[in-house]
Amino acid sequence: MCGRCARRAAGCEHGQGTVEYAVMTAAFLALVVALGVLWRPLEGGLFVEHALMAASHHVQGTAPGGVADVFLY
Repeated sequence: MCGRCARRAAGCEHGQGTVEYAVMTAAFLALVVALGVLWRPLEGGLFVEHALMAASHHVQGTAPGGVADVFLY
């Protein structure tokens, strides 16, 4: 224990700011990497194409699917 911490009941808290900074930096870097990974499919329109394909399949079977959705809800 250091001299300043010996007088405290909670113990030594030196370096807490450094640990918090390291945790936040890691979280920020993870966010940046995740956005970088998603950039290519978003730029190429992969998600929009998938949504359009899914919507066209849903529209084709609207009547039976809609009735089933109402009864299953």
